[in-house]
Amino acid sequence: MAIEWVSINLVTTTVESFKHGDPLPESVQQAKQAAIEVLLHNAHGPVDGLPRTAGWGYPEPYTRDLMLSAFGILVSDSAELIETLGRTLTVLAQNQTQRGHIPSMVNDPANLGSSDTTPLFLIAVALYRCATGDDGFLDGATQKALTWMQYQSPDDMVMVGQLPTSDWRDEHWVLGYGLYVNSLVYAYLRLHGRADEGDKLRSLVNRFDVRRDVGNRHIHEGLVVRSKPYYAMYSYKVYNNERFDLLGNCLASLSGLTSKSRRQEVVRWVESECDALRAHGELDVDLPPCLLPYIRGNDPDWRPRYEEFNQAGEYHNGGIWPFICGLYVATCVAAGRHGLARRKLLALTDLVSLHRRDSLTWGFNEWIKAQNGEPMGCDWQSWSAAMYLYAVACVERQSTPFFDEVRAPHHQSAAN
Repeated sequence: MAIEWVSINLVTTTVESFKHGDPLPESVQQAKQAAIEVLLHNAHGPVDGLPRTAGWGYPEPYTRDLMLSAFGILVSDSAELIETLGRTLTVLAQNQTQRGHIPSMVNDPANLGSSDTTPLFLIAVALYRCATGDDGFLDGATQKALTWMQYQSPDDMVMVGQLPTSDWRDEHWVLGYGLYVNSLVYAYLRLHGRADEGDKLRSLVNRFDVRRDVGNRHIHEGLVVRSKPYYAMYSYKVYNNERFDLLGNCLASLSGLTSKSRRQEVVRWVESECDALRAHGELDVDLPPCLLPYIRGNDPDWRPRYEEFNQAGEYHNGGIWPFICGLYVATCVAAGRHGLARRKLLALTDLVSLHRRDSLTWGFNEWIKAQNGEPMGCDWQSWSAAMYLYAVACVERQSTPFFDEVRAPHHQSAAN
């Protein structure tokens, strides 16, 4: 069955007038240097000498944060940071379960249950191999992890399922076939030379019919939202959620899970929605929230716990996350919107300057409240600093390092 979706023809308000090669402002170079200093500061934490997740507040080595940081670390040209990434991956492999699952905490083999740590490990290993030329790095652990992921498919195909709060959103329910995790799966399949499985996953995401009650018009096919250019957050049998997941859609766009034309439409849609939010006083910065629209108390997917931890425009319910915004900058580049990418990078530069500790010049805070631009999380967050570096590299090079190779039609991993 063919994909059906309504194309949106919007007039963008972005002025894309800069010339290729124009230097970025000095503030970007200052923030770039500060990001490297944050990562170097966090490279040796109090837990077994492993990297800390943030300069303050998170001394623990959280797997997903450190694995997502790999993109920025590997474009940093810092030998120390790259060596630290390799050491972290090695410790993760040592703490891998017998069946291949990667723990949620690098140093704790009993801290299990995350749906995204194993896919992120597989991606980070592949990127590290490409960067260092060590094609056999952690081969045994990689094969075990690939086997583990094969058993995460509820229908024994390739599309993986997850339990609520098991991915990066520990305060937001995503059930079944989640976009974010399956975008990671698609990326690692491509990186590890499993193109046939990747093609199958791409087909399932775009065509996979999980409907059981075909008379229910609210149940859509796969993760396609027929009236929008983006993918739904999740779907499983009669359950689905069609809210816009910024991180999932950015990863789907960057990895090539979606087409180039659809990638361009997603960027147009995001900018239009953000303009509308700003017009209604629901967004105070020039960057998109992690979730659109926000979940309100009378919505069917509202959960009582959100009252305390996940109000509209906060945390996983539409907070502004610098690490995701870094990937949005990259998505703009991948969509050919270089002027917009530059504008968003400058907005991100302003965002990472926000801090809660008075002694800091650059905060690289964890997340920002959408309605007033106030930093709400921990300062000197590793993935905030790393993804800023990645965003700068994308704008400077007018390409998306690593993801360009994943999207290439005949990509072959260095592992193969």
